[in-house]
Amino acid sequence: METNRIKQPNGKLGVLIVGLNGAVSTTFLAGIFAIRKGLAHPIGSVSQMATIRIGKRTDNYFPFIKDFVPLESTNDLVFGGWDIRDENCLEASRYAKVLEEKDLINVADELENLRPMKAVFDQEYVKRLSGSYVKEGENKYDLMLQLRNDIKDFKVKNSLDRIVVIWAGSTEIFIPINDVHNTKESFIEGMKNNDTDIAPSMLYAWAAVSEGAAYINGSPGLSADVPAIIDLAEENNIPIAGKDFKTGQTLIKTVIGPMLKTRMLGLNGWFSTNILGNRDGEVLDDASSFKTKEESKLSVLDTVLQPEIYPELYGNFYHKVRINYYPPRGDNKEGWDNIDIFGWLGYPMQLKVNFLCRDSILAAPIMLDLILFTDLALRSNMKGIQDWLSLFFKSPMHSQNSVPEHDLFIQMMKLKNTLRKLMNEDPITHVDSNATKIYEDCYE
Repeated sequence: METNRIKQPNGKLGVLIVGLNGAVSTTFLAGIFAIRKGLAHPIGSVSQMATIRIGKRTDNYFPFIKDFVPLESTNDLVFGGWDIRDENCLEASRYAKVLEEKDLINVADELENLRPMKAVFDQEYVKRLSGSYVKEGENKYDLMLQLRNDIKDFKVKNSLDRIVVIWAGSTEIFIPINDVHNTKESFIEGMKNNDTDIAPSMLYAWAAVSEGAAYINGSPGLSADVPAIIDLAEENNIPIAGKDFKTGQTLIKTVIGPMLKTRMLGLNGWFSTNILGNRDGEVLDDASSFKTKEESKLSVLDTVLQPEIYPELYGNFYHKVRINYYPPRGDNKEGWDNIDIFGWLGYPMQLKVNFLCRDSILAAPIMLDLILFTDLALRSNMKGIQDWLSLFFKSPMHSQNSVPEHDLFIQMMKLKNTLRKLMNEDPITHVDSNATKIYEDCYE
């Protein structure tokens, strides 16, 4: 990482969204257009609303992150993308039924002017969806080249300086990493041979990185998280980030799990269930897609609690995750957690959490933060996996020789310390100044 050579965000930033007409994407876009008109605040956005401490606490210097680091302005984002449905974003917003008409009418012109390009789609990977607005090609390699051309054309047409591609599409079926993913050569050969272990999201990731665009994966599927694409990103000096936007139930787990571990309270079991009725719920009603989501959601507690280190506390806890498709609920997801814990002398206790959240409302500001921070990484020559962005993901990408960080508060510290380092400021350690003085006195 070069900490003192950040390119300024000159010119426009192109944002290409896979799943442009989805509930999350259209909610995000409507919000951005409303913010531009002064009709809303970017609530939920770390990049826009959070502060960062610089120097000692006694210095009392807490600038907003957006004023501390050179982020692209939300006014200078140019949007486009792909979808399997040929309709404009206003029509798609109304179909999603996340936002009320009174909020859509204020940004109707902007949404109506946004229409997707044909998507790369194969129902084998998302069995509960079907789409007619899709590309055709000789093989997956040809489809990937078509995506590269889309990115090139979008950049030229809009006179863009940089591009970020973000996957906000549906969860694909579970695919484990295997030989076709291991090298750039095997991956190219796999695309040409239509290898079934190369999903559409991987084609978008390969195309983006090949065109010098940063890539973000908002779903739990592998997408860019395979050695071939990671190597390509390193080689091309391109940042990549993922996986799976951390919105509802997993957000809760990354707060309560660290609380239990901090106080050394034991865990017997954690039962989680969700009901939701949007398209994401319909997709996850298929077992093969749910398997991908389940892997993402189940990994959090093991990493946070470290049962191999604390067997008396966490060695035998039972963890169950369920997602149930329930159409009447729409995008208003309900997550219910029953947590069986134990304390002094093994006496049992319980925690129960009922989170009635709005999935797309929680995901929209995550999209904004990831777009702006990943663009900052691109301008700062930060290549490969951006694990400092783990705050925003259920299953953060990480290097093979490290474990992912799931503790929400450590994730936030990691993000802010990375920003401090980029701006040549000292990281915050939270060591008390009196303790430092005592240590110094002992060794005088």
